[in-house]
Amino acid sequence: MENSPSIQSSIKYIVIGVIVVVLLTWLWPLRSVPTGSRGVVTVGGAIKGIESEGFMLVAPWQTLSIFNIRAEEAAVENADGSTSDTQPVRVSLTVRYSIKPDKVAEVFEKYSHDGNLQSYVQTATQEVFKAVTARYTAPDLIGKRSLVSSDILDALRKKLEVYGAQVINVDMRNFSFSQDYMAAISAKVTQEQLRLGAENKLKTVESEQKQKVAIAEAEASALKAQADGEAYQILKLATAQADALKVQNAALAQNKEVLELRRIEVEQTKAAKWDGQLPSAVYASAPIPFFNAPSGNAK
Repeated sequence: MENSPSIQSSIKYIVIGVIVVVLLTWLWPLRSVPTGSRGVVTVGGAIKGIESEGFMLVAPWQTLSIFNIRAEEAAVENADGSTSDTQPVRVSLTVRYSIKPDKVAEVFEKYSHDGNLQSYVQTATQEVFKAVTARYTAPDLIGKRSLVSSDILDALRKKLEVYGAQVINVDMRNFSFSQDYMAAISAKVTQEQLRLGAENKLKTVESEQKQKVAIAEAEASALKAQADGEAYQILKLATAQADALKVQNAALAQNKEVLELRRIEVEQTKAAKWDGQLPSAVYASAPIPFFNAPSGNAK
């Protein structure tokens, strides 16, 4: 029994040590705020200060809440809208946003104690999508998708300023219309492709016809040029022959004595070759060589 006071003393020290550790853990004044966050210090629920990242001292009567200001995502699946030409449209969107650092106290007090505004962002995105799509026709939503996305981004930024949030970007996914409208679009695309195919075929036929016409015209031009050339040659030859005859006639007309001399030379040649025999038969119109009866006083 001599050791019982010593055991009791040891137990008492252990209990006191545990109590001290618990009190130190509970009342330890050194806390830290993670990167990308803000520390909201409150006393009895009232905001007393906003602390940046790093270590800080917190009194036992103060409460530190970690408030996230990093970028967050809010997904909006199958948001419904209607175009200006009354076509129902559905789309899924992903919105990336963050809380403005200078709006932490306001957001903490009014909307969220940790910086999560997902429900507010989703509701605002659906409202903005309906308002923007109502300004476009269904074909414009498809053909001007980048412009539609830009309009949604601008409108959503103005909308979420009320909640102290800044929109980083908006991604649109899975644009879809009613089955009837999609079938009509498909039929229209098919008709357009057929029309373009017919136009291309017509252009090909027209091109081929123009080529044939061009070839025919070239061949006709070649034939005409050839005929013109031949006709020109004939004309030049005839002109040359006529000019030659004119020269000969002019020469003969001016030199009748030369012509007579040539005739006499021919007659002399014939006389030199005559054997002195007269033809056995004389026709009425046939000349008898060198038998020219004198027309004067022959004795």
